Amino acid sequence: MITLVLAALAVFLLVVFLVKELYRPANYPPGPRWLPIVGNTPMIRKMAAQNGGLLINVCDKLAESYRSSVIGLKLGRERVVVGLGYEDVKEILTNDAFQGRPDNFFIRLRTMGTRLGITCTDGPFWSEQRGFVSRHLRQVGYGRQEMHAQIQTELSELVDVLQSHGSQPLWPGSILAISVINVLWTFVTGARVPREDDRLQRLLQLLRERSTVFDMSGGTLNQLPWLRFIAPEWSGYNLVRRFNAELNKFFTPTIEEHHASYTEEKANDDLIYSYIKEMRERKDTPETNFTDLQLTMIILDIFIAGGQTTSTTLDLAFMMMIFRPDVQHKVHEEIDTQLALEAVPHYDDRLKLPYVEAFLLEIQRFFSIAPLNGPRRTVTDCTLGGYRVPKDTTVLMGLRNVHMDPEHWGDPEVFRPERFLDADRQIVNTERMVPFGMGKRRCLGETLARFCLFTFFVGVMKRFCLVRPEKDADDMAPSMTLKPGITLSAKPYNVVFQPRKTAERLGE
Repeated sequence: MITLVLAALAVFLLVVFLVKELYRPANYPPGPRWLPIVGNTPMIRKMAAQNGGLLINVCDKLAESYRSSVIGLKLGRERVVVGLGYEDVKEILTNDAFQGRPDNFFIRLRTMGTRLGITCTDGPFWSEQRGFVSRHLRQVGYGRQEMHAQIQTELSELVDVLQSHGSQPLWPGSILAISVINVLWTFVTGARVPREDDRLQRLLQLLRERSTVFDMSGGTLNQLPWLRFIAPEWSGYNLVRRFNAELNKFFTPTIEEHHASYTEEKANDDLIYSYIKEMRERKDTPETNFTDLQLTMIILDIFIAGGQTTSTTLDLAFMMMIFRPDVQHKVHEEIDTQLALEAVPHYDDRLKLPYVEAFLLEIQRFFSIAPLNGPRRTVTDCTLGGYRVPKDTTVLMGLRNVHMDPEHWGDPEVFRPERFLDADRQIVNTERMVPFGMGKRRCLGETLARFCLFTFFVGVMKRFCLVRPEKDADDMAPSMTLKPGITLSAKPYNVVFQPRKTAERLGE
């Protein structure tokens, strides 16, 4: 009798579990049925493998099948909604209901088991910490003349590095990240990181590997976290742990040195000193959010942001010079006629160089290196595209769909910088350009990215012609097919940075 009761109870609990696992909320966005525990993960991964390894391609296929710009999924045990149309993306970016961040396995793993930093937090904690960082970065010169000067310093070193290679082929992506990181690093820590620093090189390599193993949803490891016990290397779990360990070794001495050398006079010298000052003033405050661990996570967020997207975009801009020599000629012509021969480029020069600015806008639109952006978390029950999105649902948005919408752009598959220029060569048609997002969570590093993109690109193009090597291995030829990952990136390719002769630059 007891055995029958236990068996009946087990069956009842199994039925309850299955009903809960398979339950689809009322008016949830259309999408495929999911399985218990794993959700849609096996199907999505299979479809991704058949569609270039990109989750955005899978979402496009599902949107076509279900005739909806909003798709409802379950990845692992996490409800995920994807908005693909412009109005959907705009709603996600600007509506307060979508301003949360998920609290899932990958986000915790990314921030060393915590839910700290700026990028992956939300609510009053996020508002307090982001406000502090934004305010104090401005105090030490972020977005002001001090940043212009630092970017020009890094540009000078970058040009020297390129010149030192002579006629030897080089992949730009192997050297650009350090130039971008050092601009922000100076405001955060008060010092540059030497280009030859082995620790930095290891970190950047791990960061590149980490980017390609995961996608914006956190990848298979986030959806099936028990894989870390079965396949820790294949799932990327060990990679993130190695990356976190290297970050700790890299950041901790800098923070300790700042603690040891802190004085009131240094409080506004850089972000770390400013943060230490705030920590000391709040040391008697119960449950203060200003801690060494939070400071470490803020630096981690800054490092990850500065180490990838801007340098990747620059890498793609240089690659396009190879594919489109006609565009390279127009870039050189505008620079030569509008800038003095020995002038060091400045972000303000963009007013003189509308074609260059249009070209950089087109790079960001055409490649959309964050094709599926997010993730956001709904902080309350809400709607998207007429469908119900329950509280605590993870929400992703298709930025590539916005940037490649044929109804708006007409010929989105064509690389055409002129689409951003009017008859008077003024910049237009930017209202649907959202590489940095919009609303409260607009990218904190947007100013740095825009300054660096323009100044580094103009500074390099002012001094060099980019040409293909005469003899090059097939596996190092440039490709318009990008590597999938959290953000897309160019496959390593070779290019020769050929110094331009003075006569050529003068148009003689």
